[in-house]
Amino acid sequence: MLDGKVLSVGGKQVPEVLIQWEGLPIWDATWEPVYTIQTQFPDFNLRDEVVGTLFTHHQKCVIVDTQAPGNNRKISAFIGGLDLCDGRYDTPEHRLFHDLDTVFQEDYHNPTFSSGTRGPRQPWHDLHCKIEGPAAYDVLKNFEQRWRKATKWSELGQRFKRVSHWHDDALIKLERISWILSPSSSIPADDPVLWVSKEDDLENWHVQVFRSIDSGSLKGFPKDVFVAEAQNLFCAKNLVIDKSIQTAYIQAIRAAQHFIYIENQYFLGSSYAWPSYKDAGADNLIPMELALKIASKIRAKERFAVYIVIPMWPEGVPSSGAVQEILFWQGQTIQMMYEIIAQELKSSNLENSHPRDYLNFYCLGNREELPKGQSFSADQTPKNGETVSASQKFQRFMIYVHAKGMIVDDEYVILGSANINQRSMAGSRDTEIAMGAYQPHHTWGKRKRHPRGQVYGYRMSLWAEHLGLIDNCFKEPESLACVKHVNKVAEDNWTNFTADDFTPLQGHLLKYPVEVDASGKVGSMPGRETFPDVGGKVLGSRSTLPDALTT
Repeated sequence: MLDGKVLSVGGKQVPEVLIQWEGLPIWDATWEPVYTIQTQFPDFNLRDEVVGTLFTHHQKCVIVDTQAPGNNRKISAFIGGLDLCDGRYDTPEHRLFHDLDTVFQEDYHNPTFSSGTRGPRQPWHDLHCKIEGPAAYDVLKNFEQRWRKATKWSELGQRFKRVSHWHDDALIKLERISWILSPSSSIPADDPVLWVSKEDDLENWHVQVFRSIDSGSLKGFPKDVFVAEAQNLFCAKNLVIDKSIQTAYIQAIRAAQHFIYIENQYFLGSSYAWPSYKDAGADNLIPMELALKIASKIRAKERFAVYIVIPMWPEGVPSSGAVQEILFWQGQTIQMMYEIIAQELKSSNLENSHPRDYLNFYCLGNREELPKGQSFSADQTPKNGETVSASQKFQRFMIYVHAKGMIVDDEYVILGSANINQRSMAGSRDTEIAMGAYQPHHTWGKRKRHPRGQVYGYRMSLWAEHLGLIDNCFKEPESLACVKHVNKVAEDNWTNFTADDFTPLQGHLLKYPVEVDASGKVGSMPGRETFPDVGGKVLGSRSTLPDALTT
């Protein structure tokens, strides 16, 4: 097998592999669906062959020069979850049917439905950020290292040329451009000339850039094992690996004292502790660290709360094999976490407490009435041979959560391109980039009380959008009163979202459609084993796809 890819066919994710057939030259290799190969050649171990071929460069970076003091320029970088493609633009209203001929003209995107099916647009929720100062040059360095790896063969070819042409794949050396401020032999990377603000500025930020990437995707990692380890890099399988994003998440979780708020497109990991399929290979520690943090707070008789917002289902057709398997892994992860919390509550003799007093999962959705003249009734026949989706009839759809961020104690934020799954956190699979940041004048240690800096303001703005209101209890998100208030809004919204008759929602936050009992057992909601309108089991099911693809 030479390569792999995933195609979107009729709204379904179809993995294919490039096969070089025995006895034929490489140029006669053909793309074949994974299912076909598994069916026709059951003894061919595709699970082993597929590793390393179906992963992606998943970083999202834009780096530009911007105005600096005087006549100088500086580097600014943008990173986060937003892709530069269709369907990503949205507004806080997350329209389903309105403004399709104005704001969202020619930008309709909904891979849940096949062509010829009338349905709502898929609203999009994401997180992105702008970085200035020394950390922006780290984002630039990441690009340069990626570029040098991608163009190494071109550079090798240039050695045999006597003349270099203007269109050669060459990097601009910023240190040669005097009016663009940048680190150089005369300006250290931490020189104050590169700072955006002074340390005594109350709105100053400290920012650090993290990555998931290995030496197969960049040029610049040390080749010596001891030098690599001294730089907190890992060496395995002839690769040097940077998995500092996972490390950053773990350290932030361990340092948390009050609450954690997460938004992420995927949430699965710590498979070694799953109820079943412990060898799935999704070994990232983040879900386990969250569960253990809650357990430690229960033992210490201290309040702590974790809020996790995920999409209702991964993008695509919810009944498809890939989506169902991801949901299955997600269900295993959630079950594992709640069981740990329930066991700790039992050991601490807190019979009146429930695991959901500490950990909760949510998704986002919207209901919107059709524009006048576009109402649909069962006795109407769609035009042009179209079929009308149930989502269109009931005027509802999920808001797709594509965000990848975490806020800890209203003082620290991680934001980037990395999902909480093995692909993003391993370092040797999908390439990712993220940043961790805090304001040194707005921390619990500095203020000796709840900080009210920009991280706090950022969370409150997200909650205001998701919940459609601001409540005083939101200022203390670790409190049981806040947890119960948020859950009440989310549960009421789920009831209204699933009602046959149109009922507007309070914001967009929905209870994630699973039930959790006092023992930590996770199951489907009564009568809601599948997602409304679109089908697909909420808790998913196994498929024949390679685990490495879906974890």
